[in-house]
Order: sequence, then structure tokens, then C-alpha cells
Amino acid sequence: MQRTNFGGMACSIARTLDVIGEPWSPLVLRDVWAGLSRFEQIQADLGISRKVLTERLNHLVERGVLERRPYDRRPRYEYVLTQKGAELVEVLMVMANWGDRWLAGEAGPPVVYRHHACGEVSGAGLRCDHCGEALHAGNVDLLPGPGAAA
Repeated sequence: MQRTNFGGMACSIARTLDVIGEPWSPLVLRDVWAGLSRFEQIQADLGISRKVLTERLNHLVERGVLERRPYDRRPRYEYVLTQKGAELVEVLMVMANWGDRWLAGEAGPPVVYRHHACGEVSGAGLRCDHCGEALHAGNVDLLPGPGAAA
């Protein structure tokens, strides 16, 4: 399937979509942010085909969002967020905050965020609900929320 290339458009939203506009890419980034760093872990969590996951990981590495690091003598790799990727996760945090507000329903959000600076649980928005400081991918812990899958 041919994908539209948004990277050449004179629009920052379109250019960002060129990196993460395919539906699996944000979920792969979410998994790496949450600590799943190896191919088999990500595949098991997402239920994604090996072919599609390989394509997504290669795309995210090529775009400088993930870094591939060998973890044994065989050609096996783990994936870690680059600085560029960590900043992109902040976009996902805002998306999660919107989804928690409008789509979580009675069960509540599936994930909550503990802010390192104040130790309080917050929504995933731009600022901590309690102390008002900026939230970033690197200054929160992800915890199961009331709507988490059993």
C-alpha cells in the first residue's frame, strides 16, 4: 500500500504526520517509552505482524526518533528513544490527555502519570495538575489507571 508523503509539505503538522501518521507508529513509540525495548516485547504487546513491526521500527530509526542498540553478540537489538523521540512522546502525552478526557468513559483512564517533581499523580497534559510544572516524557512514571486492562 502506497502512503502519502507529507514530509515535503510546508506544514509542521503534515511533517510530523510523515513521521508518526501511520497508526502503528505512535503505539510503537508508546511501548518504547513505557519500557518495552525489544522487538519480541513490542510485538507481543501490540499483536502486530513481524513484517509491519520491522517496517515501523526501521521508519522510526531512519527518522531519528528511535535508536537501535545491539544487546547481544547475535544481531539482536533493543530500541530506545532519542531526544527527538522523547520530545515526540510529549505529543502523545497530549493525545492521551485528550483521550482520557473524551474517550475513557466510566472506567477512567488506562494509564495515570506520577510527576517526579511533586510525586503526585496527574493527567498527561502539558502541565502537572497539582504543581503546574511542565510535564515531559522523562519526568513522569506511567502507572496503571482505573481503566487499565485487567
